[in-house]
Amino acid sequence: MAEAALTVKPVAGAIGAEVGGVDLSQNLSDAVVGAIRKALLDHLVIFFRDQELTPEQLMAFSLRFGQPVAYPFVKGLDGFPEITPILKREEDRSNFGGLWHSDTVYQQVPPMGTILYALEVPPYGGDTEFANQYIAYETLSEPLQNFLGGLTAVHISGKGTAQKTRTDMMKHSSVGLKGDELVSRHPAVRTHPETGRKVLYVNVAHTTHFEGMTEEESAPILEFLFRHQIKSELTCRFQWTKGAVAFWDNRCTQHNPINDYHGFRRLMHRVTLAGDKPV
Repeated sequence: MAEAALTVKPVAGAIGAEVGGVDLSQNLSDAVVGAIRKALLDHLVIFFRDQELTPEQLMAFSLRFGQPVAYPFVKGLDGFPEITPILKREEDRSNFGGLWHSDTVYQQVPPMGTILYALEVPPYGGDTEFANQYIAYETLSEPLQNFLGGLTAVHISGKGTAQKTRTDMMKHSSVGLKGDELVSRHPAVRTHPETGRKVLYVNVAHTTHFEGMTEEESAPILEFLFRHQIKSELTCRFQWTKGAVAFWDNRCTQHNPINDYHGFRRLMHRVTLAGDKPV
């Protein structure tokens, strides 16, 4: 498949693009992989429609962009432990990860990116929002940028709001961890290792406070940042269809899966790619 066949169409002003003209089940050339990587770096999250991927093919595609790693709390597929099935059943009320967050930032080395493939989707609802954390940082005042640049943020896996979104998934696919055991410390402002741009690196799901400050002292600053970093003008919204794939850069985005499809089944396969320690 030639690189020239690719099309990249932005979906919003701040973030997101749909990539066409590529079949992800095929053995992609280095040129096509390079074009997809460029689209990801340029647009932070990219979307593909009408794909048909076996677990083997999803893994093969993922391996062209990084090293897949297992999710710490939920069982992977039999034979493919790095592919996490994200299932919301008809009777479930909570949706997995259903609030604004960056994936597993509570790990010492958070993932570089996430690939999500839709196998079953509800007849309506279940969209995912994404937010650009480059612009979130760049639109802060210079004094606040300087202040945050000297801070380390503390992140936990078991912050109450995040823990609730795992409730139904943990009932039928837990690996035995309680969900509250992981803690990390990362710069509140990180530098993207490939683009060199600065990123606001806190999120409402996992960030509890700044190191050296109490939670009470940190709260007003974090509450402002949590509101600021998901302003509408920083976001795009993706409407899932069967066979759609989203691939986002976890180092500079946040996302929010919307829980508005009670009574319907939704099944996705997720792969996370190993990253680097934020600096």
